Amino acid sequence: MTIPYWRLSGFYFFYFATVGGFIPYWSLYLKDSGFNPVEIGELSALTAGTRIVAPILWGWIADRTGKSLRIIRIAAFFTTLLFAGFLYAHSYVWFAWITIGFSFFWNAALPQFEAITLAHLKTETHRYSQIRLWGSIGFIVAVLGIGWALDHQPPAILPAVISGLMLLIWLVSLTVPITQASKQESLAVGIWHIIKKPAVLAFLAVNMLLQLAHAPYYVFYSIYLKHYGYSASLTGFLWALGVFAEIILFIFMRRMLARFSLRAILLFSILLSVIRWLLIAWCVDYFWVMIVAQVLHAATFGGVHVAAIHLVHYYFGQQHQGKGQALYSSLSYGLGGIVGSYYSGYYWESLGSAMIYSLAAVCCGLAWLIAYLWIGRENSQQRAVMG
Repeated sequence: MTIPYWRLSGFYFFYFATVGGFIPYWSLYLKDSGFNPVEIGELSALTAGTRIVAPILWGWIADRTGKSLRIIRIAAFFTTLLFAGFLYAHSYVWFAWITIGFSFFWNAALPQFEAITLAHLKTETHRYSQIRLWGSIGFIVAVLGIGWALDHQPPAILPAVISGLMLLIWLVSLTVPITQASKQESLAVGIWHIIKKPAVLAFLAVNMLLQLAHAPYYVFYSIYLKHYGYSASLTGFLWALGVFAEIILFIFMRRMLARFSLRAILLFSILLSVIRWLLIAWCVDYFWVMIVAQVLHAATFGGVHVAAIHLVHYYFGQQHQGKGQALYSSLSYGLGGIVGSYYSGYYWESLGSAMIYSLAAVCCGLAWLIAYLWIGRENSQQRAVMG
């Protein structure tokens, strides 16, 4: 069966175009709506909090029913419908309830689509990065376009713009063909048997720490730059630069997977994460240093993400792929995201932004140590599976 390259890529394009409108600018919209840093942190934590429950629930349903694509389409539809509620919401309570509602469905889609993409690729999983890079392109298009628009329009335009992008995700999902997962020779291995393995527990802990470290970046980076005099378009440029570097990495990732083990890619990416957060913490006054820090996004997100997706595929196999992708998303982006959003919101003013980003570097240092001790000892086997 021919891989539906453009339809898979189109979903990633519009999904991450939506992310490019939401993550860099939503905190600016919340601030413009009158919310303080603690409330912004709480609302961001609610988005991350639903990611603890939603992916696991939807992943379990998907693996039990085999209807992953139907779940994605339903989730995309209700995400759009509920997010449009921000067009009419004004109070904190309404913002909170709408955030819980839309993000419950929003966080269901991507883990299942990752599983669908890998199912379409079958034995060609090394082509994943060639499809996923279109998500990064979508992010850049959105973050630059919306950044330019916000230099001329108030942040109040964001709910309408993001709702439109979410609608496009749903429309593209309708074009993606259904694929049947390959049958397993044995169905004897249970999900808990996999999770209890030390390497899998370490993998989940590492990604939780890494996403905890990313939370202050996702929630407060734009506010941070605005405080130091960066315009909306320049802020958008820095966000886009990081994702452009990620695209370059995705282009060459196939060669890297053939040459280096997943362990090596993961450890080196985490090490660069430590450096990146320290640069952002202490060198924000130097624009060229911020450029270097954003280029490191290729490793801190791109390298880590590709290694993680391949490791989930390796650890959980096709039988538990939906649940594996969901568990990875729930514990890393969900639990890590909610803890990081809360602590950064509550301590942003009392500890200061430099200390918050320094603590992010400490989390990455701990993640590197755990990864070094427990992840990837079976390197040769991993390379054979992935490359």
